[in-house]
Amino acid sequence: MSEAKPKLKVLFLCTGNSCRSQMAEGWAHHLKGDVIEAYSAGIETHGLNPHAVKVMADAGVDISTHRSQHLDEFREIPFDYVVTVCNHAHESCPLFPGPTKVVHVGFDDPPRLAQQAANEEEAINCYRRVRDEIKSFVQTLPDSLKELSS
Repeated sequence: MSEAKPKLKVLFLCTGNSCRSQMAEGWAHHLKGDVIEAYSAGIETHGLNPHAVKVMADAGVDISTHRSQHLDEFREIPFDYVVTVCNHAHESCPLFPGPTKVVHVGFDDPPRLAQQAANEEEAINCYRRVRDEIKSFVQTLPDSLKELSS
């Protein structure tokens, strides 16, 4: 009988760990939980965005129990990959010890997009679009991580 292959430890990093990184972690648990041990954190903490929780629930993924976490909370975890999901986090990303690979895959900021919305439905659609883009990316994991880091 062969041993189970260890899951890849992947941290999704954003500025405030309120929206994009939370959605990425939620999708990774939901779609890739058999091969990825997913985490999310921020360079800062801004609290969990209620619109992100809503659109993820609409897609069948519950992130309501997540909390906004600072990167420092994960200093002792030997990540295989850190995926920065916004430009600010990518530019501010600290160095990680050992073999950790940092990969950048930027997504638009739903709260910023929603500021231009004419009504609540348009605003929610901004979150839905980014949610779906993140889902499409997570579906390519873990193979795309190897390609992006080379």
